[in-house]
Amino acid sequence: MQLPDIKKIAVIGAGVMGSGIAQVCAAAGYKTVLFDVEPDALPRAMQQIEKNLETAVKRNKLSATAKQQIIKRIDATSFFGDLKADFIIEAIVEDLTIKLEALKQVAAQNPPDVILASNTSSIPITRIAARLPHPQRVVGMHFFNPAHLMQLVEIISGQETTPQVAQTTFQLAQKLGKTPVMAKDSPGFIVNRVARHFYVEALKILEENVADIAAIDDLAEASGFKMGPFRLMDLIGVDTNFAVTRSMYESFHHEPRFRPSRIQQQKVEAGHWGRKKGIGFYHYPE
Repeated sequence: MQLPDIKKIAVIGAGVMGSGIAQVCAAAGYKTVLFDVEPDALPRAMQQIEKNLETAVKRNKLSATAKQQIIKRIDATSFFGDLKADFIIEAIVEDLTIKLEALKQVAAQNPPDVILASNTSSIPITRIAARLPHPQRVVGMHFFNPAHLMQLVEIISGQETTPQVAQTTFQLAQKLGKTPVMAKDSPGFIVNRVARHFYVEALKILEENVADIAAIDDLAEASGFKMGPFRLMDLIGVDTNFAVTRSMYESFHHEPRFRPSRIQQQKVEAGHWGRKKGIGFYHYPE
């Protein structure tokens, strides 16, 4: 599969990341299928995409006509049989078992040359590919949140990923208007391995009562970070951030430096998942 062969892209998962990726694909001119097993997630995703595009229109970065064309290129569906495309991006929960279940099903209904890309933040691509047919066409394509704004995309090759598949994925990211980088297949890859301590250490400071949430965020921002760790976790999703930390902790054989925080776990269990729920480390009144 080479870049000119890609005409249609399917995205599995209509959450914050999946909807953002679908928007980016449609904006680049691709016919895009956006799938979610929960039908209620689809109208929310389309509303968010429309909101993102309307913001671009108001800022004169996009015409009203282009906005409508982008929306028309997206086919939102909860029927798994619709997941037939030239390039498929999995963007669901950071759980290996759930990812494999979805990818095995999608592999069974698509030709063996269709590229299967995972947006995983931390799970090694080799671990995913080893359990799928034709592992040579499995690749990591890790976007960052919010996907329609963030430029970086990590391209990760597993042990079996062919150079052609990696190169095609790299070129696709460029066509989507992103800045791709090739990364080694290690837990957390580049960015999450480095950034994990931004969150973990902030949570340790909070656990030890050295400073409160707002003070930690304000100090980080005063030091040059665009967002403090707690505001950023709320934006990304406290549940998503916790899942990535837990995955990396397990992948690094429980190294103490990656230990998940009990405070964050309590937030997840309480349903305080950040902006998407209206409450996380901060409150977000509608």
